[in-house]
Amino acid sequence: VQLQASGGGLVQPGGSLTLSCAASGSIDQFNAMRWYRQAPGEQRALVASITSFGSTNYADTAKDRFTISRDSTKNTLNLQMYSLKPEDTAVYYCNADQVVGGRSIYYWGQGTLVTVSS
Repeated sequence: VQLQASGGGLVQPGGSLTLSCAASGSIDQFNAMRWYRQAPGEQRALVASITSFGSTNYADTAKDRFTISRDSTKNTLNLQMYSLKPEDTAVYYCNADQVVGGRSIYYWGQGTLVTVSS
């Protein structure tokens, strides 16, 4: 399984951006999918998650500004980001887990850089 993140770039404060994560196979095989981010000098942190049933959860910093979704027809995970702030600047990673033989296997995308700056 491979995950390919895309959609990062430079955006002004207050702007919007949508990240996508394409899976090499069906995303229906995943128990849950997530977006993490890692700012310079900081640890990787969870931004948002979505289960196979569509249940979502957000970090406090993402609530009311970010929307996570999954599209089974395109096998993609998306993150719509609004009202972006300079502190949202980070490398964003997609993540997914799959249960195989009772064990959870985690997959990571390569990361896409989001820079919020005027």
